Amino acid sequence: MKISQVQADCFRIPLPTVLSDSTHGRITHFQLITVRLRDDEGGEGLGYTYTVGKGGAAVRSVVAHDLAPSLLHADPRRIEQIWQRMWWQLHYVGRGGIASFAISAVDIALWDLNAKRQGEPLWRFLGGCQPQVQAYAGGIDLDFTLDQLKQQTRANLDRGFRAVKMKVGRPRLHEDAERVAAIRDLVGPEITLMVDANMRWRVDEAITAAREFRDHDVFWLEEPTIPDDVAGHAKIARQGGLPIAAGENLHTVYEFRQMIDAGGVAFPEPDVSNIGGITTWLKVAKLAESANLPITSHGVHDLHVHLLAAVPNASYLEVHGFGLEPFQKMPLTIVDGAATAPNEPGHGVQLLWEALAEHREPF
Repeated sequence: MKISQVQADCFRIPLPTVLSDSTHGRITHFQLITVRLRDDEGGEGLGYTYTVGKGGAAVRSVVAHDLAPSLLHADPRRIEQIWQRMWWQLHYVGRGGIASFAISAVDIALWDLNAKRQGEPLWRFLGGCQPQVQAYAGGIDLDFTLDQLKQQTRANLDRGFRAVKMKVGRPRLHEDAERVAAIRDLVGPEITLMVDANMRWRVDEAITAAREFRDHDVFWLEEPTIPDDVAGHAKIARQGGLPIAAGENLHTVYEFRQMIDAGGVAFPEPDVSNIGGITTWLKVAKLAESANLPITSHGVHDLHVHLLAAVPNASYLEVHGFGLEPFQKMPLTIVDGAATAPNEPGHGVQLLWEALAEHREPF
């Protein structure tokens, strides 16, 4: 069996509502980069990654120009070998960033192809622990008015969520504190509430903020400071009094090991679309398990539901604001606060290519 075709595309998807956080500001679009691998026996695997509106063309170019030549004629069953080859081909110019996004999309396509070959849903092909996964609604809502934030929260509860996340990091901490208090009052004590600062603060500011939020039964504080400050994360965890979730901007298993060893994270949060794909995501999950930590996710919920369903230390699945629901045949559904991994072979994501076509970016 050999890979016979590699097709990479990039789409610029408009968001129905302008979203915002403390790092990226106003977000009007996101970019979806897809990779389709075909083998010489008629099999096909789909992988994808995304960006916050910038860099997608570069990711597609890396796949098409740098990775595709070495993928052609490779045995798609040798996923680890292919992963290592891709990593070392791009290591000098990458070690993360755009290189990891490109590798991720290819790796996901390989796992999808192989699971389909075995006629197994991805979650079971990877180990099959528990198909139901707790889910939360990941709001990207920093600039929403309080009324809009409340409206969004009510809508998410009506959709079946029993956990919600809101953005913090407004210009004045008292604004964040008032908004967190208002949402806690709205949802009551039984709903899980997380907050996400998107790297907004210095360490001292993050500690002060964490202490402000403690009284409102916040489940975790996400990305309180820059991902490079491992010691800072550990200090925030020790002195702030809230569990820390982090990792969506970490791109290697070694970075996660450093953060875990330092005590800087309670909920490791690898993103399969930028960590190097399923191959690396599973290694981070095992690393977290060995440290007696739960694993959570960031973005691409249609893929992460399989990964969390495959491992014994799953925490919450983030259902992200950059959703593909308008371009999917069978979007993920939430029932009683949980998502269920699909039983179709592979990851089961079937994109509506005709609907996506009008958003394709020229090569």
